[in-house]
Amino acid sequence: MNKKDFLKAIAERGYDVGFGAKKHFATFDIIDKIPGLIGFLSISFGIISLAITDIESNFVSAIFIMLGVASLYVGFYNHSKEDYRKSGEALLQIYYSLKNLYLTVKDTEDAESLAQCQKEFSELEKSMFLNSISKQILLSGWAAHYKFFWELQIAWIEEQREFRFFRDKIPLSLTISIVAVVIGLILYACCVS
Repeated sequence: MNKKDFLKAIAERGYDVGFGAKKHFATFDIIDKIPGLIGFLSISFGIISLAITDIESNFVSAIFIMLGVASLYVGFYNHSKEDYRKSGEALLQIYYSLKNLYLTVKDTEDAESLAQCQKEFSELEKSMFLNSISKQILLSGWAAHYKFFWELQIAWIEEQREFRFFRDKIPLSLTISIVAVVIGLILYACCVS
């Protein structure tokens, strides 16, 4: 593999590993924080409903049933919460090793050093697969997009792979969800009037 293709391969794997690390951290954050957030919202709303008696009880009951189901869903992942954190940390270490490898390859000119770097790259790829958890929680991809594109330094990847805003930085499922909600609101507004 020539140097140009090798740099591109490292950057692409850096994207995979960096995004994967952030997805593991997103799953950990959701598992760790959502139950507490649901509890806080429930207690807060209970206190508010004592002061404001005009709140429609069927609507409120439906919301809290949905929050309860969400809490149960998140609870299924609670036993492996630390596994997601540890995997995220391991993947983040691999990400930074890939970044260092990328910078080394950029400055390498001799074939022997390049061959050594390719061996290191293969080892990092094996480590990536060993440290990944395939089952992630719902909406972790949305959070991972934010964590990867807005929190992580990715300029070295962008040297080889251009990221476009709507194609790469905004999740397709989020775009589809927003469009569906807007269409639903328009249809609702048309039917009500």
